[in-house]
This record gives sequence, C-alpha cells and structure tokens, in this order.
Amino acid sequence: MAFGLKRAELIEWKRNVENGRIAFLTHYWLDERFPGCNTVTKVGCNNLNTLIKWGEKHQLSPNWIHQDEKYPHFDLFGSKQKEILVKEGQQQQLDRFGL
Repeated sequence: MAFGLKRAELIEWKRNVENGRIAFLTHYWLDERFPGCNTVTKVGCNNLNTLIKWGEKHQLSPNWIHQDEKYPHFDLFGSKQKEILVKEGQQQQLDRFGL
C-alpha cells in the first residue's frame, strides 16, 4: 500500500519517465514481505537501455526492473535505497522521508 504521495509528484515522475529521463519517486509503503521497510523509491525511465545502464552503476540487476509497459522502474528500499539516494543527490527525498 502506497501513501504520502502528492498527485503532482506522481504526474511529474510519469512525465519524466515517459520522456526518457531517470526519475525518482519516494513514498511511504507497507508490504509484509519487507518488514522494517516503510518507504520505497521508484527509479524509472522508459528507455530501457538508459535504465539498465543507470542500474549497473549502482550494482542493480536488469532482472530487478519492474517491467511496467509505460513506466519501467527499479523499486529501491532499505539500505540500498538510502545509499543510492545519497549518491544521486536526492537530499530532499532523504530529508522528507527521514532516511
């Protein structure tokens, strides 16, 4: 279940993904499969080559890409989420979600 997300943020993320840009979207999230993780960051780009290369830079397997037809993305959570947000300079998202 996702929450803590503003409609305008989702629209902007979708627009960036559709335009072939790497886009970050963090929101609160609860999933019993991942205890202790209460946020997720979706990193998307509709250019799969760009997304794969971005993922390789962060040691993410292309097999981990959520193959959504319009919005392919990686789901980041836990320590890897924080590590990548720091490396990518996503300070606003780190601060907002207490990461």
